[in-house]
Amino acid sequence: MLKNISLSLLSLFMLTAIHVSAQQSLPVADLAEITPLTEVANDPLQVLLEDEVMKNPTWRRLVNNKKMSIGVVDLNNINNAHYAGINSNEMMYAASLPKIAILLASMDAIENCELAETVEVTRDLNLMINRSDNHASTRMIDRLGYDKIAAVLQSPEYKLYDELNGGGLWVGKRYAAGGPRNPDPIKGLSHAATVQQVCRFYYKMITGSLVSPERSKKMLDIMEDSHLHHKFVNTLDRIAPNARVFRKSGSWRNYHADSALVWGKDGRKYILVALVEDPNGEQIIRDLVVPLENIIKKSRSLETT
Repeated sequence: MLKNISLSLLSLFMLTAIHVSAQQSLPVADLAEITPLTEVANDPLQVLLEDEVMKNPTWRRLVNNKKMSIGVVDLNNINNAHYAGINSNEMMYAASLPKIAILLASMDAIENCELAETVEVTRDLNLMINRSDNHASTRMIDRLGYDKIAAVLQSPEYKLYDELNGGGLWVGKRYAAGGPRNPDPIKGLSHAATVQQVCRFYYKMITGSLVSPERSKKMLDIMEDSHLHHKFVNTLDRIAPNARVFRKSGSWRNYHADSALVWGKDGRKYILVALVEDPNGEQIIRDLVVPLENIIKKSRSLETT
C-alpha cells in the first residue's frame, strides 16, 4: 500500500504536524487513492484477531450472532498499513458514531463553497464531535441536507457507503425526535456504520485524503480530545495517558459504538473500531483495548522474525 512516497511528501508530513513533538507527528499528506483496507486471511494480524476474540465465550457468541464487529489497523508502517476485521462489512446501528460522516460532508461543502465556514458552523462541528451534541448535529444536517451527505459518502472518491460491499457509513435521520428520514438502501438504518468503512475514514483522514490535506487536518483537530471518557478512552486514559486520541463514539439503548485513532511516541499507532449490540456493550468495548493492543504487538514481532 501507498508505494513510492516521495521525500517532498515526507516533508509535508512534518509541516502538517499538529502542535506536538516530532516523535508524535501525524502524517497528513495529499496522497493518491489508498488501496482499500481489506482482510487478508493469512495475515498475522487477522489470524491473531480471530483467535483472540473467539476464545472469549461472550465475544464469540456476539460475533456469531452478527451483534459484534471489530476493525483494527496497525499504522506502525504508514506505507504498509495492516487491516484485520471481524464482521467487517456487517452494517449495524451506530448511534452517534456516524456524525463523522456529517463532519466530512461539512468539510466537502465548505471546500466547494456550498456552506460558509462561519463561527456558528465551526462551533457546531466541534460540539457535534467533542461533546456529541445532538442539537448541533441536527443543525448541521439541516444545513447540508440528506442528499449532500449521501452524495459525499457514496462518491467514487470515498465509497464510504458502498452498496456492493455491505454499505458503510450512513446518516439518514436528524438527531432529534421529528423530521423526515432517509434510511440507508440496504437495511433501512438511520445512523449506520461498518467497521471497515470507519477504519477507511480514519485512514484516509490521517493520510490527508479526505477533501484535502488541509481539511483532513481540520477534521483531526476537531476529533482530538473528546469530552467523553468512556469505552476505548476509559481504558486508554489508564494505560496510555500520554497518547493522542482522535475519536467518535455512540450509544443508544443496547447499541454501543466506538472508534479511535491512537498515536503515541511509545509505538502506539493504530485505529480501533468496535460496534456491539448488547446491554453490556460499553464495558465490552473497554475490555477490548488491551487484547487488541497485544495482538498488534504480536503481529509486529512476527513480521520481524
